Amino acid sequence: MRRLVALAVALLVASAVIAGQRVQPLRLYVFDCGTLASADMSRYRLRESDVATTKMSVACFLISHPRGVLMWDVGAVPDQTWTPTGRGELQHLTLPDGQMREVTMVTPLLPQLAAAGFPPASVTFLALSHNHWDHTANANAFAAATWLVRPNEYEAMFAAAPPPLTQPATYQALRGARTVKIASDDYDVFGDGSVVIKLAPGHTPGHQVLFVRLPRTGPVLLSGDLYHYPEERRLGRVPTFEADEAQTATTRAAIEEFLRRTGAQLWIQHDFTGTGKLRKAPEYYD
Repeated sequence: MRRLVALAVALLVASAVIAGQRVQPLRLYVFDCGTLASADMSRYRLRESDVATTKMSVACFLISHPRGVLMWDVGAVPDQTWTPTGRGELQHLTLPDGQMREVTMVTPLLPQLAAAGFPPASVTFLALSHNHWDHTANANAFAAATWLVRPNEYEAMFAAAPPPLTQPATYQALRGARTVKIASDDYDVFGDGSVVIKLAPGHTPGHQVLFVRLPRTGPVLLSGDLYHYPEERRLGRVPTFEADEAQTATTRAAIEEFLRRTGAQLWIQHDFTGTGKLRKAPEYYD
């Protein structure tokens, strides 16, 4: 099957080159979108002694494909709200419900994308794992892309009273974007099974994860906030702030079975240690 997928991609690339079009091979890029300050472990039903570090990474991802470019999650701090200095800059955020958050930033997202050859205008699809503030910060920059979103997530984001942990100002431009409201549990972004958005509700009602089948690296699943710490997975702990804790537990069991069946690696997006080991753009996984 992997050889057939690789052959199909090669044929697509060859025909696009013949037609004089710019083609992107299937690649997965990882971007550093900051570090969340030490969290209150009780929110995750963990103790500080349970975890290797209380810090959490904020990771953003881009998947290039012969049929388009998908941006997955877009950070915690909007690029335009801070000035990089080449060293870590602590940003203080106040959410609409009054909750305070701190994020250390080093490099804005859009310059990282440009260095990898992907300005926002090159992005054809935008998908967010869910609506929380630390995944939507630069969404307005991608309003020209087609937004792939669950109907219940869309309705919550644009409700008169949006859910807790959201920053509506960071995604208001998406109201006018071309939008595909995903009705099926699995959504095959490019139609060849290599990039599939999977429904994974519980953390939010429309929470989703991303499956990417790479020719060399093999299958990878980007977690969204299915887990925040690897210790949640190991110890079976469910955070206290899930939209539906029972649904999260059911979703986790289904995803674990999917991982066993496919042999996919699970990349926990907030795992500070695990994400720190990943190659960052302009390097990539293929």
